[in-house]
Amino acid sequence: MPPYDPSAFPPFAVTVDLVVLTVRKHALCALMVRRGEAPFQGKWALPGGFVRPDEDLSTAAARELTEETGLCAHTSEAPATANGAHLEQLATYGDPDRDPRMRVVSVAHLALAPGLPAPRAGGDARHARWSSVEELLGTTAGGRRAELPAEPLAFDHGTILGDGVERARSKIEYSSLATAFCPPEFTVGELRRVYEAVWGVVLDPRNFHRKVTGTPGFLVPTGGTTTRQGGRPAQLFRAGGATLLNPPMLRPEV
Repeated sequence: MPPYDPSAFPPFAVTVDLVVLTVRKHALCALMVRRGEAPFQGKWALPGGFVRPDEDLSTAAARELTEETGLCAHTSEAPATANGAHLEQLATYGDPDRDPRMRVVSVAHLALAPGLPAPRAGGDARHARWSSVEELLGTTAGGRRAELPAEPLAFDHGTILGDGVERARSKIEYSSLATAFCPPEFTVGELRRVYEAVWGVVLDPRNFHRKVTGTPGFLVPTGGTTTRQGGRPAQLFRAGGATLLNPPMLRPEV
């Protein structure tokens, strides 16, 4: 058998792309960077980059998030920080023509966090910003197609972003993931606004309060109250130990 010759194989690379979502001003927003280099120079893109030879995928995703934006992400190996984000693998994208430089397979990750600060650009990104997912995807509230098309994102990042948003929208139905958008202690009203922002709907406050407080393991009272929403003091909760919700929080049809 002839010896292994790496030059006999075409160039191949693995990247990580990050769909970073947060709720800002009652709207679901995604983190975007404007590319400073070719290909797609000047286009808006998801933060991300090439995986280094000595990295696993989650480490590469966390590193890229910090290098390109100055934000932090927590994984099972890296505990949560004050401005940390829930990080999970989303999907793998490997169309042969998705990157004009060479054959590149991207392992996308989804990151969720409450009230992340204004990002800073770094790496090969000239600018970084939070943008409404409705604006980026060319949709209206609830996911309906808008009249004006959205500006195309670099590579296949429009598809990746859409998949990440749908993952978040569907996962908060049956899991406690919505609490990842909230601070450590939050009110039912603040949690309701997360659901409203992610789903793009208006929910009945009384029905929502009854559902979330009646779902075993979803919320745990802290014993404290807050007036940060104005008006009467509101009870504070923290996320409970449940990871799956039974019964689930079904998304309203729009």
